[in-house]
Amino acid sequence: MKKVALFTALLFAIPILVLPQMSMSQDKSKRPSPPASAECKFSDGKTIKVDYSSPRAKGRKIFGAASDKAVVPFGEIWRTGANEATTFVASANVSVAGKDVPAGSYTIFTLPKADAWTLVISKKTGEWGTAYPGEGEDLARVPMSVSKTAGPVENFTIAFDQAGGKCSLRMEWENTRASVEIAEK
Repeated sequence: MKKVALFTALLFAIPILVLPQMSMSQDKSKRPSPPASAECKFSDGKTIKVDYSSPRAKGRKIFGAASDKAVVPFGEIWRTGANEATTFVASANVSVAGKDVPAGSYTIFTLPKADAWTLVISKKTGEWGTAYPGEGEDLARVPMSVSKTAGPVENFTIAFDQAGGKCSLRMEWENTRASVEIAEK
């Protein structure tokens, strides 16, 4: 009888001990690279939304040669964030640096170099992390403008700057800013 009581007590104790741990591990805001988003809203109410995870520099070398142990080596496709792949969802047909992008959901990657970046818009969605699906899934590759930030940027950030009927998609981290113009079609 004591064994049955002990077994029953354990059955009730396990959920009490495990459930708080499960909910903590599922809270994405507690990750070292928490989720973030950016949105551009056009005058007709249509939007572009980017969801990504925002890694922190934490004193590391971010951009540079692989031999420098940079987090993001020049000349290699980068998932443009951390954790889940970065999504780009347009509710309108848009032009990204002159390339047509139909309304829909996409994954974005970047190809950073010291003096030039390329934004890669992939038709494949749902990837985790660094799983670039290859050029066969690319919808478009467009050049990005690259400049220095005014000061160090600790948290990787994606944002939109809006002017008139256009948005400038801006990415900043460490001391680098890469941007590209997007217009509604």
